[in-house]
Amino acid sequence: MEDNLSAMRPVDKYILFREKYPVFFYRSFDIEDTQEKILLTFHFSVPGLSDFAPQWTLPKPQNPVCDIHSGSFRRLVFSLGLVELISYWKIACPPKVMIECGKIGDEQVLWWKQQYLSGLGEFFYRNEIPVSFDDFMEIESRGEDFTQPCTDEQLPLSGCLIPVGGGKDSIVTLTLLSDMREDSFCYVMNSRGATDASALTAGYRPDQILGIRRTLDQNMLDLNRQGYLNGHTPFSALVAFSGVMMAILYGKEYVVLSNESSANESTVQGLSVNHQYSKSFQFEEDFDRYIREYIGCAVRYFSLLRPWSEFQIAAYFSGLKQFHPVFRSCNAGSKTNSWCGKCAKCLFVALILTPFLDDSVITEIFGRDILEDESLVPILRELCGETPEKPFECVGSREEISAAMVLGIERRKKLGQPLPALLGYFMTTDIFAAACQNPTRYFQYYQQENLLPDLFDRRMRQETEALRQKFARDF
Repeated sequence: MEDNLSAMRPVDKYILFREKYPVFFYRSFDIEDTQEKILLTFHFSVPGLSDFAPQWTLPKPQNPVCDIHSGSFRRLVFSLGLVELISYWKIACPPKVMIECGKIGDEQVLWWKQQYLSGLGEFFYRNEIPVSFDDFMEIESRGEDFTQPCTDEQLPLSGCLIPVGGGKDSIVTLTLLSDMREDSFCYVMNSRGATDASALTAGYRPDQILGIRRTLDQNMLDLNRQGYLNGHTPFSALVAFSGVMMAILYGKEYVVLSNESSANESTVQGLSVNHQYSKSFQFEEDFDRYIREYIGCAVRYFSLLRPWSEFQIAAYFSGLKQFHPVFRSCNAGSKTNSWCGKCAKCLFVALILTPFLDDSVITEIFGRDILEDESLVPILRELCGETPEKPFECVGSREEISAAMVLGIERRKKLGQPLPALLGYFMTTDIFAAACQNPTRYFQYYQQENLLPDLFDRRMRQETEALRQKFARDF
């Protein structure tokens, strides 16, 4: 069948697989408690195709604040499995999902269907598979009752759990919350060089870095290679549920994300297809409501950087010179902890930093003259809005990228420096004239639509004003 699959369109595979594999089963989840770690195993099955058993390995505190057998912990593990299953469901997209290890109510079913549909928006769009909310999935459930929030005794919580990915955004969050470091932990999933280096450079001790290992099932990887359906899934939703899980284990009051307002912008103009859906404010709000109504724990989940744009984050990060050698955001270079210097993510980071850093510094960061590489013009056009689609990467909004390039051009002209090729090209586009209208407006930006607790909101408003004043004389 493998040879036949390679010649088929994704939509034809979708129709074929749904008929051949009508049911996806979430069979069970296991919680294995050892002296030093907690092992979670989820059991999924597509009869006639394969069984799957992905695993998560969590570090265990000496004195867990939350009992792993408590109702809230079990609810979180069960829910993490509901997020994990979508990576396996999408292989064949069975029309029915049968949850055998937990009963959820009608409102929860609607909640999960919406998360799956929105989180798979890119998957369906890029594979040209037409779907609707009503027809893409039916969910049935039975087993342990998870329809009501837990009534466990209130947990003593304080401090922050900060997910760290190794890019500039989480580094900015670590720096903004440096005075809370002693009562906080860094959360790192599948550790790589940039993640640990970022945390250590920010002053965290090794024992404050909680390394979580997520292991994919080999059967899924094999089926992907054979030509079964594959594509983007809502990774940040995994961070959300597992982050709250780690917070109650370690007694942290806040899970503090680093998702900016720019993550709300659709990747495809005119459609609700967002590569960053699970980083969006919509997901953040939905998730906050879900853990209050169906988990019952007091952990607050929010993004500290939600009020800011990527432009402001880049401005702040430009002054954190100690992190410039260690941060990484390139997916293509993630396995080697490097920048490939050729992808949309690399180019975006370089462009958003152009108002604040000299070309020599940007070249040093990426190890090449990325702004002189004219082969990247097609990607630049996507980033600034000359095409209907942005790159399917975690990048800033079209308008703020354009504003950054305008200010980058002005900076170089003011200093008498030659323009690199890509900034020179941008000046020839139809976008350039519109981008020149008030490009400094992002220094005053503050997205009111956020979930920041008052303590953090006051801090971010002060930092916004300080950032504006810092760059007022330069722009």
